[in-house]
Amino acid sequence: MTDSLAAALGRLPALVAGGGFAWWFENGHLEKLSPDTAARRARATPPLLVHFKATAAKLGVEPFMAFDLLDLFAFVRPARFCLPTPHGLLERLSLDAADDEEAVQYLHHAAQMLLEDLPRQQPRALRRSMRLAQLLNKAGWPWASYLLLGLGPEATQAPSGGFGGLDVWQELPEWVDYAPPPPPDTQSVSPTEARERLAQLLGTTAELRETQADYAATVAQAFAPREVIGMPEMVLAEAGTGIGKTLGYIAPASVWAEKNGGTVWLSTYTKNLQRQLDHELDRLFPDPAEKQGRVVIRKGRENYLCLLNLEDATQGGAARPQDMVPLSLIARWASATRDGDLAGGDFPAWAADLHGRNRTLGLTDQRGECIHAACPHYRKCFIERAVRKSRKAEMVIANHALVMIQAAMGEDDAQKPLRYVFDEGHHLFEAADSAFAAHLTGMEGVDLRRWLRGPEGGRRSRARGIANRIGDLVAQDERGRTALEAVVEMARCLPGEGWLARLSEGNPMGQGEKFLARARQQILARSAQPDSPYGLECPTKEPVNGLIDAAMDFAHGIDRVLEPVNTLTKSLSDMLADETAELDTATRSRIEGALRGLLRRKMTLDAWRSMLLDLQTETPAAFVDWFGLERIDGRDLDLGLYRHYLDPMLPFAGAVLKPAHGVAITSATLRDIAPAKADASPEAAWDSAEIRSGARHLPQPARRAAFPSPFDYANRTRIFVVTDVRRDAMDQVAAAYRELFLAANGGALGLFTAIFRLRAVQKRVIRPLAEAGLPLYAQHVDPLDNATLVDIFRAEEHACLLGTDAMRDGVDVPGASLRLAVFDRVPWPRPDLLHKARKSAFGGQAYDDLLTRLKLKQAYGRLLRRADDYGVFVVLDAQLPSRLLSAFPASVEVKRIGIREAVAETAAFLNSMRASTGGQQNLA
Repeated sequence: MTDSLAAALGRLPALVAGGGFAWWFENGHLEKLSPDTAARRARATPPLLVHFKATAAKLGVEPFMAFDLLDLFAFVRPARFCLPTPHGLLERLSLDAADDEEAVQYLHHAAQMLLEDLPRQQPRALRRSMRLAQLLNKAGWPWASYLLLGLGPEATQAPSGGFGGLDVWQELPEWVDYAPPPPPDTQSVSPTEARERLAQLLGTTAELRETQADYAATVAQAFAPREVIGMPEMVLAEAGTGIGKTLGYIAPASVWAEKNGGTVWLSTYTKNLQRQLDHELDRLFPDPAEKQGRVVIRKGRENYLCLLNLEDATQGGAARPQDMVPLSLIARWASATRDGDLAGGDFPAWAADLHGRNRTLGLTDQRGECIHAACPHYRKCFIERAVRKSRKAEMVIANHALVMIQAAMGEDDAQKPLRYVFDEGHHLFEAADSAFAAHLTGMEGVDLRRWLRGPEGGRRSRARGIANRIGDLVAQDERGRTALEAVVEMARCLPGEGWLARLSEGNPMGQGEKFLARARQQILARSAQPDSPYGLECPTKEPVNGLIDAAMDFAHGIDRVLEPVNTLTKSLSDMLADETAELDTATRSRIEGALRGLLRRKMTLDAWRSMLLDLQTETPAAFVDWFGLERIDGRDLDLGLYRHYLDPMLPFAGAVLKPAHGVAITSATLRDIAPAKADASPEAAWDSAEIRSGARHLPQPARRAAFPSPFDYANRTRIFVVTDVRRDAMDQVAAAYRELFLAANGGALGLFTAIFRLRAVQKRVIRPLAEAGLPLYAQHVDPLDNATLVDIFRAEEHACLLGTDAMRDGVDVPGASLRLAVFDRVPWPRPDLLHKARKSAFGGQAYDDLLTRLKLKQAYGRLLRRADDYGVFVVLDAQLPSRLLSAFPASVEVKRIGIREAVAETAAFLNSMRASTGGQQNLA
């Protein structure tokens, strides 16, 4: 079998593409080709490669047919991590290639290793692999014949079954329901207990740092018993990089959970950071089986695979042949996943990049159409399993968005968290800004209409209207049945599919679309550049003729939806109360789920109605309203009426902080160190933390503590402000990036204030960097998600990465892989209508300075993640004001120099640091 596999694979060419050339390996012969030549050969003979879309992009052509080793890896080793690069895949297979020239010669061996792994599966998994291989062979997947060869003659004889092996739900275990846990006890955590637990987490070989222990003892104060309703024990703790804040707060949190039989919610900003936090908890629970029962990662429903959506996508021939590959990979993964998390969990993010969202991430419950206990897979549902586990877990790893949405919607009130730790606390303001906003837009209207009415116009869709979901629940209740019929009918006032095209043609249908047409008219009429390729906005004041009438007509339409929604909600609530003895558990669960969904949509409709009515008077002082038109590259995407809180921490404090018993908010950048003033209080630096954490909306002050970083910034970093590069001359900006990246020999992060600037630089520097052996990756250019880009950057010491805000905040790369960070210009806030209102409310220019200093501080903080790190920070903007320099450590000199000197000093400093550490950093 091995010989036949090797012979079959040996007939395939292999391809690895770089930034300006490609390596082609065929019949034992290695060639270095131009991108054009490599592309012509690849289209003629499908090659072995890694990530066919990224490879095609590097060759400058459209994707072509290929034997993508990533697909093979995902099939053979489901739910296993692998970087989607040739070197990443080879490393995962314990194959070491020094460069691309060597890597391309290993691809055949990698394919053979994976195919030889197939027969070593457990019997049940092996049988399913055989069925899937047959299915994929019929669908024409290039790898299918090799799968069958690797699996042996038994594979072609295995019965394929009705779903061809895609029916993975058949073998998944059912979740276990638990009795509601008793309320947690209220014992405090002493500073000594926090310090002792920290020492336990660090282990006997690690030195206990006093500052980290002091930090843990401070955070322990958030776990004291609450003394007054609405007044949680709150701690604001700034911990500079290197303090070890993650273990510092895990220590008291874990002690409290154990002593009190309760759950602590650890919330961070992004899904990638949730994953990092989960890894840190391995120290607390080194046994994976024990950790499974005591730690749960929670995300929104839209992150988890919906088994009913998977079944709908596969049954009855619904799937097209080209969809069989992603569906098969999903089925393989679903049988091996830890928790069913498609977004940021153990599902390979690159699978969505390769095969599209519809047959991967699109299989989640994105529109809240779950039918709960009526679903045939309810007892195996990944979401329901996570919800139940979180009720008895000691640690729930959540994200800010989920915490806020659950609080705002009043979901799961019986199990509402009482103790929180918010890491990345500097992001709470923007997370709350998103969670507590209301957007009355075309896309939002279409989603709500679809949720109520289901698919329309004879379209085939997995969408399920409300009648389909709960019609049987109210079939015997005339009041509920009549209300349900009215809801479905009245929802016609909302925008429908194709609304944007109808608006462009001047042919809106229904009250919602007619209102949006008037809003669009006002946006374009009031814009100085209506043909701009970027988004437009305008105030709601002094509306154009006809807009108020259209708004009132739409508000009346929403009233007509709300009336039967309220009746239906009352009918379902009465059913729960009046038929307690008759309702089985499954039916009760369905009713409760239906009520949650209805109440959530009722809140949306109430908000939209208020926004429309306020157009004829004025916006309440707590809010900022405006009309907006979203565009990308000149193409209209969405438009409507937007409402945000002027201070989103007001609803955050009411919904999250006040009901809690204890809250710790921590970050490396909570405070703003503004330039010293003669009359400034020493506590003035905390003003920004009070504003942006919600602490100022509580009746008692938070405890505050700052722990400075132990790192030697003065000797291990340099900061340069370049004075002779015109920031709007993209040739000059690109040349500066190129020379700085070359001087650092890679390990460079380029940060940009706008996507178009990033793209302009990327296309100018990719070839010269590739010729120097420095791979370049770019957000908004490469067909890879942000987390994957960071993973690749972290793994490749000489790689360069370009990104915008998400990269500034989400890159945690200790070691030599990040030694240079370059900002294209001062990251001033975008002066949109919402920011202008907040700037006026929060201090004018001082507010702009605050936000900009925090961005600079966060970006500079990427350089040193460990004591032995070093690096250079460069801003290519002579207009960086001196008052912003307090964002950086006072011990570090900020030098304003020309680009020539900046390049020379960057090279000299990094070379000297490299030499002083023996030519390398510790990459562990």
